[in-house]
Amino acid sequence: MTRRTALATVLLALVVLVAGPAVGPAAGATMPPNPYAGPDGTWNMHGDAGASDTTPFDGPGADSSPAQPVPLPAVCPTILAGADGMVQALCTEYIDRAPSLYLLDPTTLLPVARRHLSAGSLLGGVYAYVDNESRLVTVDGSGSLLWLAHSKSGLRWSIGVEREVPLNLPEGDAVTTVGPGYDANVWFATAQGRAGYVTPDGDVVTASLGARDEKVANSISSAPSGVAVTTDHATYLLRADGDAVRTVWRQPYDRGEARKPGQLSHGSGSTPTFFGERTGAEFVVITDNASPRENLLVYRARDGREVCRLPILTEESSGTENSPVAWGNSVYIASTYGYPYPAQATEDAGESVPAKADFAGGMERIDVDERSGACASVWRNEVPSAAVPRLSRGEDVLYTVTRRGSGLTWRLARIDPADGEILSETFLGLGPLANTLQMVGTILPDGTLLQGTLAGLVAVRR
Repeated sequence: MTRRTALATVLLALVVLVAGPAVGPAAGATMPPNPYAGPDGTWNMHGDAGASDTTPFDGPGADSSPAQPVPLPAVCPTILAGADGMVQALCTEYIDRAPSLYLLDPTTLLPVARRHLSAGSLLGGVYAYVDNESRLVTVDGSGSLLWLAHSKSGLRWSIGVEREVPLNLPEGDAVTTVGPGYDANVWFATAQGRAGYVTPDGDVVTASLGARDEKVANSISSAPSGVAVTTDHATYLLRADGDAVRTVWRQPYDRGEARKPGQLSHGSGSTPTFFGERTGAEFVVITDNASPRENLLVYRARDGREVCRLPILTEESSGTENSPVAWGNSVYIASTYGYPYPAQATEDAGESVPAKADFAGGMERIDVDERSGACASVWRNEVPSAAVPRLSRGEDVLYTVTRRGSGLTWRLARIDPADGEILSETFLGLGPLANTLQMVGTILPDGTLLQGTLAGLVAVRR
């Protein structure tokens, strides 16, 4: 999903082996809903506070209607919805590379309002969220935290800035991601390895992460126990402590010698993900950047103790830019190794090692046994996933997009989480403008799946 500063340029550049028995996923638990966020499943890119990439809603199913393109003059990696049901798509414009918020009617999916923001770090825009008042919370090019509210007067919709808090970051730094903590603060992390929060009164608290030059290139996640941040060197659990940011624990990981082809930075491609069978937040999981095979790393959330690690995928496919999907004691990983991002996407990330590789594809399910401290691979497949997968808990199906024929054909795929087999596929589009570029789809309460593409977005309905 889920680096995406570089993605802004990309956006413009167009601008099996079964490794274990096929058993069903374990029952999972959901964390208490974050009271400062919108409805779980649709309020942020990864679906909920823990970044589980799951949703309580059924998807469009096997007998869906034909895909409906929603053309926009922009690329839309972030498609959200609040309690009022209005769809909010945060997109990067072709013309000026700046973000715009498009408000879409949930029935027609036509845009009814647009708010253009000043250009800055696209990451801060991509990792926005919808709060408990259906406002989009994001940052603009000035470095201010914005609350964007929409309203209707007669037949006319509009989007306005309801609140603005300058973050006053050092020159050259920019916000990568924002998210609500369970502590009523709005948390953020920056490209130059800072983390902090804005209090309800508007006070801004920041701290540097680590003793070295660390960067944050992915989203953050939260649980009642704290806020998890993964830099390009380590994973942290943070809490607000008076007027300071307190590090509860820090776990470094193997970041490898360089980024891999199909990744957008030198380090983990993961947003740290909370999961677990009892509370939904006993564990935190990421992938590292070890070579030749990356590892799945599972930590105990309360103290950071490593529970287990396991090499993932195969030597030909072991690399991912995507956040893990996690539910119960099961984690699902999709390979992005060799994914053909345009060269502009990685121009600030250094050369990859190797310099080039074919997109291998492949997904894997890994189960975690807390008592034995073991991770075990349950299955692997060769599905060429071109989007961050989404697990529909209601339907018990993994949704992703397949990329076949050198990017000529794109289909929405339904995958059985028990054995990794494809259950059905729905045609989405042909050619480069239908490219889903490893962006994540969002499932609305009525079963509509909205997927960003390089030409706006595409909808699949029941």
